Amino acid sequence: MQQLSTRHLLGIKGLTETDLQLIFETADNFKEVLNRPIKKVPSLRDITIANVFFENSTRTKLSFELAEKRLSADVVNFASGSSSVKKGETLIDTVNNILAMKVDMVVMRHSSPGAPHFLSRHIRANIINAGDGTHEHPTQALLDAFSIREKLGEVAGKKVAIIGDILHSRVALSNIFCLQKLGAEVMVCGPVTLMPRHIGELGVKVEQDVFKALQWCDVANVLRIQLERQQIKYFPSLREYSLYFGINKKLLNQLDKEIVIMHPGPINRGVELNSDVADSDNAIILQQVENGVAIRMAVLYLLAGVK
Repeated sequence: MQQLSTRHLLGIKGLTETDLQLIFETADNFKEVLNRPIKKVPSLRDITIANVFFENSTRTKLSFELAEKRLSADVVNFASGSSSVKKGETLIDTVNNILAMKVDMVVMRHSSPGAPHFLSRHIRANIINAGDGTHEHPTQALLDAFSIREKLGEVAGKKVAIIGDILHSRVALSNIFCLQKLGAEVMVCGPVTLMPRHIGELGVKVEQDVFKALQWCDVANVLRIQLERQQIKYFPSLREYSLYFGINKKLLNQLDKEIVIMHPGPINRGVELNSDVADSDNAIILQQVENGVAIRMAVLYLLAGVK
């Protein structure tokens, strides 16, 4: 079996282009498995995986858990809201207690950027970052790039616009790293107040006019406005944001080409995307969800072979 160049998936930055292609090829095989009548393989039958989520999550947690069960792994779920973290237990103590139960891999989401990196230096299990604060969300970027590859044939040479709340998004940073490694051009678009100050230094184009961004791109990856991460008001109202940056069918009809619409979910319908776009033939949002399971199966399978 070919192996990844790293024993953890902490972020896209730590992966090579060869790693990315290996993950995609493995995901292709697992997607074929997911379309069989019996959707389960014994690949990780002797592996125990702990899903350690210190932040609320629905899609990512369900996707990882389903991927693990499709691979026949033993799964342990941990939620910080009902744990000893509430009693003051440290992150390392929490995870070491889980590892004492002979867990092989840890899938972790945490509100602090760098938490999975910190953990990887102190414990022996393989770590998969399921989102760390506003830093990275590597498996989301992998499934997004995989979905573009599936829809358009390849990622290299494609123009991808990431539109919305760039400042608070871990999806944006991982996508930028992943798409650039695969040879795509990347543009970010959103209000000035939701744009990181030095974002241009990452080699991306920066645009404030959503129509110009849509006219430029082949793929628009539209991000959710993350109100739960905003400590101050970054724009006057959701109605005004929707007026200037929301995407509707009327706007798409003004373009001189067809583009692909993506969204990591959950969608704020009527804010960043109208239903006439989210449910249209342009959108591959449900395909992203389906591909998420295959990508996470691939990552789990490949990391299980790296000790």
